[in-house]
Amino acid sequence: MIACQRDRFAIPAGVHYLNCAYMAPLSHDVIAAMEEGARAKASPWRYRPADFFTVAEHFRTRAARLAGVPEDCIAIVPSASYGLAVAAANVPLACGQEVVTLAGQFPSNVYVWQALAGRVGARLRTVERPSQSCWSEAVLDAIGPDTGIVAVPHCHWADGRVVDLEAVGAKARSVGAALVLDLTQSLGAMPVDLAAVDPDFAVAACYKWLMGPYGTGMLYVAPRHHQGTPIEHNWINRGGSEDFARLVEYREDFQPGARRFDMGEKSNPPLLMGASAGLDFLLAFGVDAIAQSLAAQTEAIAARAAALGLEAAPVGTRAPHFLSLGFAGGVPDGLTERLAAGGVHVSLRGLSLRVTPHLYNDAADADALIAALR
Repeated sequence: MIACQRDRFAIPAGVHYLNCAYMAPLSHDVIAAMEEGARAKASPWRYRPADFFTVAEHFRTRAARLAGVPEDCIAIVPSASYGLAVAAANVPLACGQEVVTLAGQFPSNVYVWQALAGRVGARLRTVERPSQSCWSEAVLDAIGPDTGIVAVPHCHWADGRVVDLEAVGAKARSVGAALVLDLTQSLGAMPVDLAAVDPDFAVAACYKWLMGPYGTGMLYVAPRHHQGTPIEHNWINRGGSEDFARLVEYREDFQPGARRFDMGEKSNPPLLMGASAGLDFLLAFGVDAIAQSLAAQTEAIAARAAALGLEAAPVGTRAPHFLSLGFAGGVPDGLTERLAAGGVHVSLRGLSLRVTPHLYNDAADADALIAALR
């Protein structure tokens, strides 16, 4: 178990923030890094051409370490939707094929596939989850000869139930389908072996479980797509862009690996330095240890909530950092507002109360939640 890290965050006494799946609070270190980045841009005469690259590579190195992949496989993106648009532009989908998604999946990983399917004459196949079970079996059953793309998360953003990505990846490859993952609600809090899963693309925004600022994200690009087509053509992604004196000697080649997919104006010190500091926080403990610590928190809360008659997904079918509490008689009106008035901050998703703690939470936060629910 990792000791409570609340002192590294500006969370006042009496505030019980159990809502990391909504947005992570920024730690003191992240804020300091963002302020340092802003000061770098406050004196542009000191900002050298090389700095346009070093700040980006600093982030890329840490993102690659966290994901357990080579640096050349990481692209810098502003959002999950941007990364998914890159994926949609580089995976094949033919007329009559299907894109497999989860029912109630987060919109960013649905709209892009609706648009692509509409352009080529394909269709979405939305998988429904059997009651009180995980998604894996339903997803595996949906993958077949007509599947062109499987676009799923590691765990559902609303109920936290997991998808067995290694099994899904193997099934997708067996039928020649591409695998595209949205890991925004899992990367950094739940282990994933991308080498074993072998997705074509996997994206994660930084502002949730990667503990960073809004407007930053990381995109894993499998080596087989490193010669793909970016969705924008900015100057810094081209070969030789380090030499500012020769930028108008226009070149066809790109920076190596996944860098061709980097967003424009990626060299933003406040955002990237803050995001790197968020990743450093996670790397200091390791994702395995973080997952174990968060699992202990959610399991303890689930046991106490069960005594109040609230239902939770069985251990093993939900992600360690997610707890979705169901009310037998339906969710009481104004529940989250009344909880927030008492300093307890959680989310209502569908018919369940989503409780998502992190290392800044302690026993007092759990006590306050249970007392408010009681």
